Amino acid sequence: METIEILYIIFSITLSISGLLLVAFSLRAYKRTYRTDMILLSLGFALIVSAAIGTTISAFLSDFAYPQLLLTINYFITTIGFLCLIYSLIIE
Repeated sequence: METIEILYIIFSITLSISGLLLVAFSLRAYKRTYRTDMILLSLGFALIVSAAIGTTISAFLSDFAYPQLLLTINYFITTIGFLCLIYSLIIE
């Protein structure tokens, strides 16, 4: 395994762990407050993390054969996640 692949895995794991912590914190906040914005916040982080995990797994399973397709799907799911985050911040 090349150094760049090891770094890719390390960064993907770091992003996934930190993102899952944010999901857990926002779900805990929802449990305490029952505010809809906390569910949207949690959903946004969950989508971002799932895009990162899915892209990493897909890249290694396909031997990095379709990078444009992988990145396009990653950006689509990540964008939806960020839109959920933004919406959770602006709703009252």
